[in-house]
Amino acid sequence: MYVPPAFREDDPGVLLDIMRSARLATLVTATADGLKATPLPLLVEPREGAHGVLYGHIAKANDQWTHPPQGEAMAIFMGADAYVTPSWYASKQEHGKVVPTWNYEAVHAYGPAEFFEDPDRLLDAVTRLTNLHEGGRAAPWAVADAPERFVASQLKGIVGVRMPISRIEGKRKMSQNRSAADRAGVAEGLSASESPIDRTVANLVA
Repeated sequence: MYVPPAFREDDPGVLLDIMRSARLATLVTATADGLKATPLPLLVEPREGAHGVLYGHIAKANDQWTHPPQGEAMAIFMGADAYVTPSWYASKQEHGKVVPTWNYEAVHAYGPAEFFEDPDRLLDAVTRLTNLHEGGRAAPWAVADAPERFVASQLKGIVGVRMPISRIEGKRKMSQNRSAADRAGVAEGLSASESPIDRTVANLVA
C-alpha cells in the first residue's frame, strides 16, 4: 500500500480501532495456483504476539485453505471512506486548481496464515467472534444457545484461520494535505450528507 508521510498511521490503538470497526476483512494468500481471497469477519486479539493475532473461519468448501500459502498472507481492513468533491474546497474559488479525491482509512496486516480443523479450536474461535458481534445487543445470542450436537455438525463445515501479525501498515487519508480552509469545507460538506459513513468521515477530517 502506498502511504505518503502525511497519511501514515502508526498508532497501535488507532490501527486496532480501524480493524475492529471494519467488521468484514479480506484475507489474501499467494499460492502456487495464483492469488486467493476471501471476505470474512476477523477477530483481532491484541494481547497475543508482538502485533496481535487474527482469528476467523472460512467454509470448508472454499478451496483457499487447501492451497498452501507462499510467504505471508495479507488481511485487508477498510475503515470509513467518502468521496470528496472539489466544490467543497475554499481554494476552488481562489484558483480553481483542484480535483476530486477519496478520503479513507485502511489497514493491511501481514503474517503467516494457518488453517485448522480441530473442533475445540474452531469452537473457541466462533465463540469469540460471536461474543464480539453479539456483545452490543440487548439480548445477545450465544453459541451455547444452540444444541451442542447441532453446533458440532456446523463446525464440520468450516475451517479455522489463525494469522499472527508480523507487520502492519496503516493509512488514514483525511485531507491532511489540504489547507485548514479546504479541510473545513470538506468537513462541512460531508457533515451535510445523508450517509452515516460520510458524516463519520466529516468528524475525522474535522
